Amino acid sequence: MSDEFQLNGDVEESIPEETKPTTKKWPIVLGVVAGVFLGCVLTNVVSLAVTLLNKPAALSSSKRAMSTVNSVELGDDADLLKGDSSSKLELVTYLIKHYYYNDVDDETLIDGLYAGLVESLDDPYSTYYTAEEYENAMETYAGEYAGIGALLQKNMETGEVTITKVYENTPAEKAGLKEGDSIISANGTLAIDEDLEAFVQHIRGGKGTEVELVVNRDGEELAVTCKRDDVATPTVEHQMLNDSVGYIAISQFTEHTYKDFVKAYEDLEKQGMKSIVYDMRNNGGGLLNAVVDVLDYILPEGTVVYTMDKDGNKEDKVSKASSHKDIPIVVLVNGNTASAAEIFTGAIRDFKYGTIIGITTFGKGVVQSTIPLSDGSAIKLTTHQYYTPSGECIQGTGINPDIELDFEFLGKEDEKYSVDLDNQIQKAIEELAK
Repeated sequence: MSDEFQLNGDVEESIPEETKPTTKKWPIVLGVVAGVFLGCVLTNVVSLAVTLLNKPAALSSSKRAMSTVNSVELGDDADLLKGDSSSKLELVTYLIKHYYYNDVDDETLIDGLYAGLVESLDDPYSTYYTAEEYENAMETYAGEYAGIGALLQKNMETGEVTITKVYENTPAEKAGLKEGDSIISANGTLAIDEDLEAFVQHIRGGKGTEVELVVNRDGEELAVTCKRDDVATPTVEHQMLNDSVGYIAISQFTEHTYKDFVKAYEDLEKQGMKSIVYDMRNNGGGLLNAVVDVLDYILPEGTVVYTMDKDGNKEDKVSKASSHKDIPIVVLVNGNTASAAEIFTGAIRDFKYGTIIGITTFGKGVVQSTIPLSDGSAIKLTTHQYYTPSGECIQGTGINPDIELDFEFLGKEDEKYSVDLDNQIQKAIEELAK
């Protein structure tokens, strides 16, 4: 899973193949202050690195440094190791620039310093974005991008990247990709070698260009070519399941989700909806502001989620009850329901507003804040834990359903999926009829 929390809010970790907790007031201030502070710090590091890259200086003479380079034919440069040590960074950058078998440009090394600094946190949700990567991530949160039109999730334990949704009339559908396919590589880059946000950049590209994917489907490796196109991924789908039960599926929480959700809900009301099923299965998360807005539309007054930083500072996200709905609810979840989708599920549960059906959710109870820097790059850090209204942090544990039920397709092997053949949806209809 992934998830994200922009400066104005994000929790997520499902990412549309080309690209996943609200903004607190402090992140806005932090963005300005940290942007300046980090900018100064990183500028100093850049200056140091550039100096090191272009000016040999006295290198470390420690036994460890010597043992590292003893097998290298240094020639006259060996004398550099005899001086007093001024910086291990100085030693490493000098050796890379002068002895690495390929040329490496300064910008790549400098970006590597930043990325390595964040990676040292050993947190799968914290990352450093180059300017290009940050721009791509923001396009994804806007729900519009050039790619193939599939929703991906990464298993943090195995590194496997799986397609959880293929959108209609997209390059992915036209190429024959299916939900459940595991992507092994994109244009030769292995999915297991990169975090999801980096990997999806190999799938995204210019309109009309092609991406070569290798996927695993039921144990068989397949080569699939997709021709990229402009894609605007819908995050909300809706329909009536019968004369009185409405259905809304949210695939992730983006900038457009709230507006599309309200439109869908109002349409179902016009069709005579008396109860509703919210499908959060395979929803890996998204923006905290988006899920809070949706909950504000549904729930009565009260805290729908709160966040806490390491100093114990708490911030409540509340429903103002300006438009709350009072009809029977079922929420469908599975092991890929994560982050913002778990916030939604936890709020419905703690408000005693509905029944949860499915299997235990993923368990992502932390929030990330994305801090843009002055050069167009950005740092995403895990800054908070979030808690359901009852005070539960579900990090690593997830949310247990009220009714545990594994998914089972009720149709024959050659039949196309429909809600009538989905055992969890049929169970939801049964519960709502009680």
